[in-house]
Amino acid sequence: MSKTETVIVIGAGIGGLCTALMLAPSGRAITLLERDGPIESQDPDQLFRDWRRTGVGHVRQSHAFLARLRTIMKAEHPQLLEQLKTLGVRELTFDNMLTPPQQALYTPQPQDEELTFITSRRTTLEFAMRRYVETLGNVTIRSGFLVRRLVTSKAADGVINVTGVTGEQDGAETTLTADVIVDTTGKSGFTFDQLVEEGANVREEKEDAGILYFTKHYRLKPGQPEPDRNEHPPASGDLGYLKYGVFPGDNGNFSITIALPEVELELRKSILNPEIFHQITLNLPGLHPWTNSTRSEPTSKVFGMGDLVSRWRDLVIDGKPATRGYFALGDTLIRTNPLYGRGCSFAAVGAQQLRKTLDETADPTQRAILLHQRLEAELRPFYLTQRRQDRTAIKRARETLTPGFKPKFKAKLMQSFVDDGIRIAVRSDVRLLREAMRGFHMLEHPDKWLGKPNNLATVLYYWARGKKLNAAAYPPSAGPERQEMMQALNLDYRADLIAPPEEARLAA
Repeated sequence: MSKTETVIVIGAGIGGLCTALMLAPSGRAITLLERDGPIESQDPDQLFRDWRRTGVGHVRQSHAFLARLRTIMKAEHPQLLEQLKTLGVRELTFDNMLTPPQQALYTPQPQDEELTFITSRRTTLEFAMRRYVETLGNVTIRSGFLVRRLVTSKAADGVINVTGVTGEQDGAETTLTADVIVDTTGKSGFTFDQLVEEGANVREEKEDAGILYFTKHYRLKPGQPEPDRNEHPPASGDLGYLKYGVFPGDNGNFSITIALPEVELELRKSILNPEIFHQITLNLPGLHPWTNSTRSEPTSKVFGMGDLVSRWRDLVIDGKPATRGYFALGDTLIRTNPLYGRGCSFAAVGAQQLRKTLDETADPTQRAILLHQRLEAELRPFYLTQRRQDRTAIKRARETLTPGFKPKFKAKLMQSFVDDGIRIAVRSDVRLLREAMRGFHMLEHPDKWLGKPNNLATVLYYWARGKKLNAAAYPPSAGPERQEMMQALNLDYRADLIAPPEEARLAA
């Protein structure tokens, strides 16, 4: 009888829990090491107020699971999906994405069920996942275990073998060993840095996302329903100087997230003031129906989140692995701008690919190479797409702050193709929206839908029709211009303006 393979997962956040969920059906013996103590409440509201998640600075930021993660859950652990619903976690289906004209023509298709978001407060999502994982017979969660270092040794070929961890539990130093070590410590983890210090041949690329996040939570007042989406402007939008969105939560709660470009220093300084944040929401047509005093009341302070850096790490260079027995997943390996909501899905997909890899071969070197290849194929396209979008947003934010800026003809043409072609087409044609959402939800390559000749032809058709014929497809104004918003908040709209190059040269 063969020995059961053992796995240590460092971290029991969503990345670690996804790893346990994906590996558990394989029969391996899995131990999750979590430095925080056990969960002390079963009440979602108390968890939101009191649950301290050391090192998880985004625990009270808005969260949503894309369809890719929901599809994985439904296939692997349908009981978990039902338990999430029992706790009040929301599912937002494809028909919620349709404009009123599209709804009038909509005929549901079987594949539309796939295009469903899961949305909730992060604490509720994580609590439900942990409670479910604790029922899995081959999974153990050791709370209060602080990992200090990896147990490593360098082989003759220069590859670092990782065989365990050392740390502390209940004040006692402890060493644990396993056949497989999975690192899901996230952006603040230091175990990966240890490998670099020991000479692991890894490659890292990173780039600032150019924005900061600010989130405030609200609760619907008794008897108040959520606003009818057809009676009000969209509850999300991009004004260049800020982006915003509503995240419906569990049990009558919801959150508002406002993302500000790094160059908007005056707004950034002010938005942590709860009154300023709230006033911003009341000045945005899509948010006012949610946050006005008749509909809801605030339930939290403003939570800020910075250090938003896109990062991709390679543990295999030119076909040679840097480590054996060690696998990094989630934010430890790949970080993306939270604006696109892909972090949790990246972790789940990575864990799913890890299981396929471990099941395919027992050779540690081949495991490292295979997982690297699978993550490149599955996740790299989405990483590159969001990085391009970040660069465009950073450029646009700087242009907004440059008085008298006039884009060049090519830039205007490309922006028109996006605003008057792509966006109008997907707001008009249900089939096209369905195709686009498959890419957004990571169910297929993000560029595949627009690369299909029929889809591109449809976009070009709407673009060529012009604004007059497409008038009904344009959404209402997302909100005021920057100067108007700043004046409404009693802020100096001139504070962060950027002098045109010629003026800056003369001033110098």
